[in-house]
Amino acid sequence: MNIVVEKVQKRPIEQQRVEIVERKGVGHPDSLADGIAESVSRALSIEYIKRFGRILHHNTDQCEVISGGSEVTFGGGQILRPIFILIAGQATDRVGDEEIATNEIAVRAAEQYLKSNMPHLDVDTDVTIDSRVSPGALSISHIFETKEKVILANDTSFGVGFAPLSELENLVLNMERFLNSKKTKTEFPELGEDIKVMGLRSNSKISLTIAAPFIAKKVPNWSYYISKKSEIIDKIKDFVASKRVSRETKIYLNTNDDEKKKIAYLTLTGTSAEAGDSGSVGRGNRVNGLITPNREMSLEAAAGKNPVNHIGKIYNLLAKEIAEKIHEETGAEIYVKLLSQIGKPITEPLVAGVEIINGNVDASSVESITQEQFMNINKIRERLLKNELHVF
Repeated sequence: MNIVVEKVQKRPIEQQRVEIVERKGVGHPDSLADGIAESVSRALSIEYIKRFGRILHHNTDQCEVISGGSEVTFGGGQILRPIFILIAGQATDRVGDEEIATNEIAVRAAEQYLKSNMPHLDVDTDVTIDSRVSPGALSISHIFETKEKVILANDTSFGVGFAPLSELENLVLNMERFLNSKKTKTEFPELGEDIKVMGLRSNSKISLTIAAPFIAKKVPNWSYYISKKSEIIDKIKDFVASKRVSRETKIYLNTNDDEKKKIAYLTLTGTSAEAGDSGSVGRGNRVNGLITPNREMSLEAAAGKNPVNHIGKIYNLLAKEIAEKIHEETGAEIYVKLLSQIGKPITEPLVAGVEIINGNVDASSVESITQEQFMNINKIRERLLKNELHVF
């Protein structure tokens, strides 16, 4: 294996003067597209294993969430035009004389995902789902269907990972998860799911700008909205304090509110996709759950890609785990870049580059960790099927 370990002298992330981090929550239109695409891939994989004993070729990473229309006011409103969701991509729909109802499976998976993650959205009335998944090209399928025991890469592509997360990255990631947690929603049922957290660290000060929709039918008037908004801000401050954030942190919630016009961030369904905002697979969080312009990233859309040989999914997840393992063993700031070649074994990357930032680390131990992680690459597929790994 071509492993290249390089010691790099550069300013560590925590010492950079400006750091920006973003997370799009589960109800954001881009995250909805990712979540649906991934749920479709998982449903197809499970069906293939059930019927044929193995996962067949598929990639359902083309999903569009197209905004609907709504009329919202304090206390309620109405859906004027349903959200439209289009699922596309490729999937094996026939083995010999046996047919696989790929599009029906896709629609059911999308409906179940929305029911599980968007409690204020009525799948029967608020959304229209269509699936146009078709069989894949022979030029790619033959790589997937090879009888060789070695799994061959479906593409010449790369994956990128880094570790550890900075203080700001951890805060942004955990803030969205906290606000969308069952505990917080029980305390504040007015909160919707389309929560976006934008973090800025300027020198030693942090600003969190949070967009969080309120459910209109649970907010009777402006005064109630302002009261609940104030309570949520206090809860956010308590959460920041509980994480022992070392830097001064300011919180901004729903900065587009207009007191004079009594304009608040209200939705009927908990997502801005109901009116004016659309989403696409791969336009949101990377596989570590964040958007990090200060870091090296892959722009590959991981959600919906098959978990067997699609490098855009597997290598990004693997690069993240290699970086985390090396950091765990060495304490250094680590960046990992993995590059494949189409038709070559996924366990034999063209290069596995590991950058060690300002650290004095033994290269042989880094190589050993990297090789060990590649030997266990199939475990990524198993964990994805069990929904134990996040891809956004």
